[in-house]
Amino acid sequence: MDMQQMIIAANRAQCFVSPPLSTLIITINTPSLNPNKPSKTPMRTSLSFLRLFRPLSRSQTALFRPLTRRYAAPRFCPSFSRHFSVSSAPFSASAVGFVDEKEREEEERWDFSNNETEAKFVFEDNDGVFADNDMKHLVAPDIEVKELDELPEQWRRSKLAWLCKELPAHKAGTLVRILNAQRKWLKQEDATYLAVHCMRIRENETGFRVYKWMMQQHWYRFDFALATKLANYMGKERKFTKCREIFDDIINQGCVPSESMFHILIVAYLSTPVQGCLDEACGIYNRMIQLGGYQPRLSLHNSLFRALLNRPGGSSKYYLKQAEFIFHNLETCGLEIQKEIYTGLIWLHSYQDTVDKERIKSLRKMMRESGMEEGKEVLISILRACSKDGDIEEAERTWIKLLGSNDSIPSQAFVYKMEVYSKVGEITKSLEVFREMKKCLGYTSIASYHKIIEVLCESEQMDLAESFMKELIESGMKPLMPSYIKLTDTYLRLNCHDKLESTFLECLEKCRPNRTIYNIYLSSLVKVGNLGKAEEIFNHMGENVTIGVNAKSCNTILCGYLSSGDNSKAEKIYDLMCQKKFEIESPLMEKLENVLRSSRKEVKKPLSLKLSKEQREILMGLLLGGLRIDSDEKRKNHMIRFEFNPSSIPHSILKRHIHDQYHEWLHPSSKLTAGDGDIPHKFNTISHSYFGFYADQFWPKGQPVIPKLIHRWLSPIVLAYWYMYGGYRTSAGDILLKLKGSSEGVEKVVKTLKSKSLNCRVKRKGRVFWIGFLRTDSMWFWKLVEPYILDDLKDFLKAGSETADDCAVESRDINFDSASDSDEKGSSDCSEDVNP
Repeated sequence: MDMQQMIIAANRAQCFVSPPLSTLIITINTPSLNPNKPSKTPMRTSLSFLRLFRPLSRSQTALFRPLTRRYAAPRFCPSFSRHFSVSSAPFSASAVGFVDEKEREEEERWDFSNNETEAKFVFEDNDGVFADNDMKHLVAPDIEVKELDELPEQWRRSKLAWLCKELPAHKAGTLVRILNAQRKWLKQEDATYLAVHCMRIRENETGFRVYKWMMQQHWYRFDFALATKLANYMGKERKFTKCREIFDDIINQGCVPSESMFHILIVAYLSTPVQGCLDEACGIYNRMIQLGGYQPRLSLHNSLFRALLNRPGGSSKYYLKQAEFIFHNLETCGLEIQKEIYTGLIWLHSYQDTVDKERIKSLRKMMRESGMEEGKEVLISILRACSKDGDIEEAERTWIKLLGSNDSIPSQAFVYKMEVYSKVGEITKSLEVFREMKKCLGYTSIASYHKIIEVLCESEQMDLAESFMKELIESGMKPLMPSYIKLTDTYLRLNCHDKLESTFLECLEKCRPNRTIYNIYLSSLVKVGNLGKAEEIFNHMGENVTIGVNAKSCNTILCGYLSSGDNSKAEKIYDLMCQKKFEIESPLMEKLENVLRSSRKEVKKPLSLKLSKEQREILMGLLLGGLRIDSDEKRKNHMIRFEFNPSSIPHSILKRHIHDQYHEWLHPSSKLTAGDGDIPHKFNTISHSYFGFYADQFWPKGQPVIPKLIHRWLSPIVLAYWYMYGGYRTSAGDILLKLKGSSEGVEKVVKTLKSKSLNCRVKRKGRVFWIGFLRTDSMWFWKLVEPYILDDLKDFLKAGSETADDCAVESRDINFDSASDSDEKGSSDCSEDVNP
């Protein structure tokens, strides 16, 4: 059938369509536009072109009919399950969500649970809080789109109808090529119709690609209503990256996004287990109130608050300010404050290093005034707060309430009570609580063993401490390191060096090497004058990157050399400390100055901060893996933000090494006071102009890009740190590297890798490229980077081993035999192995 016959057929077919409409008004709040109730037309089949114009059924006709009333907006379920998924029950009195039950069961589950039960808030109501009285209609703009029969040109109608059929059936690259071929006649109104039609038939990905193509045309005019509708659909499908991209476009146009977009984007972030999404949700929530001037619904306040408390690994305590902000908004808006909000806020306060007892007291008072009883979580939080300042009277009153409750007493309550008594010097009562725990619960927890050994060490009752340590080892519970550190530190204080050495050697047999216990043993060797052994231990620490040396180690060995008069070795340690920019203790500096003067060697003055060659290469590898650089408004000073995944074993090992590598650059809040504490999962450098080069190359406009000169910088050490920070090993032993940037930048990276005889394949998923080294290619990559991989990470990252992988959720569904999921200019042709 030629084009003329098609046009005639189309005109005849239009006679069967409903009467022409002057204007098609599609409201975002229309319940029938639920993207999770797809009723796709047969666009992808080879049916006749005329089926596009078949008569519409009554329900289909209603979809295109101008609305005479505004329906209630689809409601989000205020249930706060760990997945933050929401149920779908259209037009019901209860909350309405985006995903129906069958789809929810098929969705990937993500468990935010953590083995550290003491550092995770437990909700009494696992089903969440349902508050129907705070539901509001989400206000959203309308889109006005002309129908095909409104267009005067017959050829334009036919071409648009053809595009409506063809575009959803093609991949991104082909779609862009088809649109580019129609560039001579396509206008803003035509492209808007195509995007709306795609959303109408639930082809939202195609609609997004049409929208992105529109933005690149010279005739493009920003359409707030279209952007809002498309962003809402992207958010409802949990495609938060694309939803956020449109959100930022609206902000850049000088407009304020609608309330619906704020709400949907926050829920999309909360529904995703990807690292950093909770921080983004908090930022959007704050902008919703401060920028948009909106009042979020009760369910949204509660959802975000519960997400803060569900953070794994006890990192929730860092979100106290955000939790207080949510509580303040609930108060000022006059919304109902649920019991879980009070309980969770008290829980957060009790975990702070400095507890605000007045604030806890006021929250408890508000609970009583609201007629709420203090549950088990509140009482345990009070005990935790009392254990930090030794408030024994309040602790005993709280304990009586716990005994009077119907709930069983958790193990951590005993630990807090032991700590309260130890703070006031009543060690005997701490022992009684420890024994009482076994009687009440039938077991003793690992935390209680650590606490009783700590209490006994502080009171110097070493015989009892050793007996409990032996009992702990025989029980088979882990970890043992905290108690070993307590024992050796006490032996050092009591000058029991023989016992310290035997405990240290026993610790090495049962635990992974730890810098803290090495420093204690090093101090013992220096104290007894065994400098030969001390030098051997110091050198071993320096050679093992998972242990490493810090300022304390260097000052300890320097003290030994200066005391023994070994000035040549003292000068070598001094040079090492200058190289690593470690601070020398004041008493040692006075002795060292005399030594340096006698050897006619000038005391080196502190030099300006400068990255070493190794630090520069490591930084480039981390930046390729996703490290972030924040710049000020004038782009004069820049700050590097190190962020590690707390649920990733490789990241937990890598963070200490990175913290040591850049210790002199770290912000004071990110430095460890004694150098021996736990490294946080997030820390940042000072804001400095020296990072300007890296900000301009990798983050020129606040977005990650691949530098034009990247081919010069892909050394083996850069690749190794890229792999350790932003790479994964699959269960099949393949190696994946994550990369963000343009197709052209990825092409340069692939060409550079091929020049090193490293064959790879590329898969695009959203805005992220995945570079895959498959089968034998992964072995060649591993041979190149293995010398620079940390020893403790080699078992986790070695290529070719078929073991349970530690892949992130976002990389588990990467299939290099399928098409790339592109959302911009289509497929990348960066190499012959790139999938379109």
